[in-house]
Amino acid sequence: MTAILDTTTKTVPFSAFDEGKAAEIFAEVRRSGPRIVMNGSKAEGVIVPMDEYELMTMDHDDVRLIAIADERMSHFDMSQTITQEEMDRRLGITEADLVGWEDIELE
Repeated sequence: MTAILDTTTKTVPFSAFDEGKAAEIFAEVRRSGPRIVMNGSKAEGVIVPMDEYELMTMDHDDVRLIAIADERMSHFDMSQTITQEEMDRRLGITEADLVGWEDIELE
């Protein structure tokens, strides 16, 4: 956290919210980017524009999903896989059952 404080002067005192300056602070964040909220000499939090928050959240979700996929792949054993045809056979799915499903995308 210290590195962030050393490299930026974009801070706002916690007391500014008590002084009724929230609208002004949020307008400045929308115009100029994130602000670190300070309580005395201690950083208490960060205010970021909503679009940046959404990007961070998406990035966080992507990282989490990649970690899950990596963990699952660490246990992957190609010798344990079966073909689609074999799966269909085991489940009793026939070609006739699949008619009309050509245009459906599965993810």
